Formats: sequence, C-alpha cells, structure tokens
Amino acid sequence: MTKETNPEQAQQYLAEAERRAAEVRDVPHGLKPLSIETAGVVGAGTMGGGIAMAFANAGIPVTLVDQTREALERGLDVIRRNYRNSAAKGRISDTEAEQRVARIRPSVDRGDLGQADLIIEAVFEEMELKVRVFGELDRVAKPGAILASNTSFLDIDRMAAATSRPDQVLGLHFFAPANVMRLLEIVRGARTSPVVLRTGLDLAARLRKVGVVAGNCHGFIANRMGAGYWAQAGELLLEGAEPAQVDRVLKTFGMAMGPFAVGDLSGLDIGYQPPGERPSDLEMTPFTALAYRLVESGRRGLKSGSGFYDYAAGSRTPEPSGEVTRLVQETARKYGIAYRAVPDDEILDRCLLVIVNIACDILADGIAERSSDIDLVYVNGFGFPADRGGPMYRAQHEIGWAEVHRRVVTFAERYRDKWWTPSPFLAQLAHRGVS
Repeated sequence: MTKETNPEQAQQYLAEAERRAAEVRDVPHGLKPLSIETAGVVGAGTMGGGIAMAFANAGIPVTLVDQTREALERGLDVIRRNYRNSAAKGRISDTEAEQRVARIRPSVDRGDLGQADLIIEAVFEEMELKVRVFGELDRVAKPGAILASNTSFLDIDRMAAATSRPDQVLGLHFFAPANVMRLLEIVRGARTSPVVLRTGLDLAARLRKVGVVAGNCHGFIANRMGAGYWAQAGELLLEGAEPAQVDRVLKTFGMAMGPFAVGDLSGLDIGYQPPGERPSDLEMTPFTALAYRLVESGRRGLKSGSGFYDYAAGSRTPEPSGEVTRLVQETARKYGIAYRAVPDDEILDRCLLVIVNIACDILADGIAERSSDIDLVYVNGFGFPADRGGPMYRAQHEIGWAEVHRRVVTFAERYRDKWWTPSPFLAQLAHRGVS
C-alpha cells in the first residue's frame, strides 16, 4: 500500500545527499583540486553558450570558440539577450550583465584555447566528430589542462584515447539550459585521475551546481534512466494514452513538466536521423518511427509551432492535435499495437517504476556511488519533485521495495522487453526490505 512521503524528511534527505555526493571512492577527501582560473568552450550553440555563461556567472573568464564568425555571433547574441533579460527582471544589475558578457572571449581559432586550465567541448553528439575534436584539443591545450566532454551519453574513454592525457579527461554533462539547471553529471573515465575528479567536484561547487559522479556507460546515470522513462511515455501514447493525459498525470504527481511538453520545448528534431542514416524499420522502435513521422511532417516542437501539441502563433500554450492522434493510430496499427483506454495509475507506474528498475542495475554496475546520488540526478536534472525525495527514496518510503518488485515483475510478464527485465539488485532490496 502506498504511503505519503513526509516532505520535510525528504528535503532533509536531499540536503544530506548533496553533502555525501562529494564522497567518491578512490578520491581522498583532503585531495586538493587543480586550479581552474580560465576555461574554454568549443561550440557556441545552445549548450556551449549556456556553459560559457555558467563560467562567466562564477567569475571565471572563458574563451568561446566556434568554426565560423556567423555561428559565434549567433551564440553571442543569445548570451547578450539572456543577460539583458536578467537585468531587466532585476536579477542582476546592468553593470554585472556587462561584466559577465566581458568575461566571454569569442574566437574562431582553437589555438586561442592554449592557456585555458579546462576546455569543454560542446559539439554535436557524434562520436567521430568528438574524437577528432579531442585530438585537436590535446595538441593545442597546455600541459596539465583538463579536457572535458559535455556528451550526454557517449563513451568518454573513446574520446580520452584520442589524447596523450587520458588521465586528464572526464565528462562534464551539463543540463539545458546550462546556465540555469543545477545538475552537473561528472563522468569518470577508466583512466581519469582522482585529482581531476576532485577538480570536477570543486568546479561544480564554484558554478553553484550539484555535482554527481557517474561511471562511464551509455547514458551514464541520467540518460540511461531517462531512456526508459521516454520509452514508456512513447509506448503509452501508442497504446492509447493522449499526450495531454500522460503530461497531466506526471505534472499532477509533481514533475516539473510532462515528457511530451519537454519534447516540444527541446525540439523533436534532436537526434533525428535522415533516411539512409537511420536503423531499418525492423530495428526501429515504434515510438522512434512515430517521432520521425512527426519531424518529417514539419512538427519539430514549439519552435515550429507544432510537435506533440499544436501552438497558436506566438503562444507557448499546448493544444491537443488531431493530426498527432491520427499519426499515432496509424503507427500503432502498423506495428500491431492494440489501442485501448489507459488508466492514470498505469501511466504513473510505468513511467516512474521503470527508472527505479534501471537505477538498480546502475547501482549494481557501480555506475552510481549510492542511491541518493541517483535521486539527486533525477530531482535536479529531470524535475522530479524534491518533496518526494527522488525515485529511489519514493520507492522505499512510499511504496516499499517488495511492492515495487511485484509491480515490475507484473509489467515484465506483460511486456517482456529490456525495460522490464527485473533487476537482480531490485530483487535483493525486496528481499531485505532496505536500500
């Protein structure tokens, strides 16, 4: 039987979790971090610009590099506009806004990164591109400089192998918008040195972010779990739930936004692969096929005026779309998915218990240090309600491990796919009744 979480206790738990997150195996507590007095960012797009702002906000001068003056100027225009808006709202003074902009030095020459203590690449999520960038950064960076990737899921060790300093390479996964979101996922490569890891944690504190160390695997902590969350939302849509129903259920629970509203805000064309570069129809999931149809019909999200929802001109208010319902039903028929009424409680269980099942594998694999780190990731990176402590805290204190395991097994018997293969570690927790 589900119990209510005590919000005060959940908040206290998260505060203690933030303190504990800095305690990392093989990293001595008193180890002194390297000095980061200047930084560099490669890529002036949405993520790169936001990362540059995060450094400027912390008083750290940063060189922002892109390939062309046009791309660089577009990025700088966004940065200037963001600071003007903050000043107009009274969050910072006009003088402080100007000072922060002045801390960002634009350049089209990666050689200008040569004196940076830390360089972060924020180029497209394509491995071969990132490997090339790391090879070039290794050549221009000064000895002792840390090289970091903002990748959200790619192999840090492959990037490190392109350098002569794999011990000085790590992942620094910011969440969009990088100048606002509190989470910084710090990814440890196989050869990342303890002092570089400690420097990453120290940097997170200087940037006023919650730093959580993750091991190197596809998606790390955040997106390894997020993939299951999105998969369930998509499957529920194809089984008969409406986007507005799924979003309503999860917002009512306390999530900052529902998954389909998030998708429209982020842009449905992120990760889109054109014909000839994508998996075959037999390898593609039904939901990916649906997402591709939406993009190809011009529905790229809020920026195009339509995505999972319709938006009136100049409006950010989502409206139900008959066209989306038609495309969903056509895709469901193509893949033999029976259309039905989906109850709200099933939506909540499938979207939230799948991430707990995945999290248990993450703990068993040593990708996360502790379950409270996983809760920090989901609260600060995905908008999980802080007054419920995070998905792992909720699983233990609201539902109970034995009941979580029972529900996961029930879904496993129904769906028989990778998302619902019960984690052996979850079974252990159910048997012991503790975290």
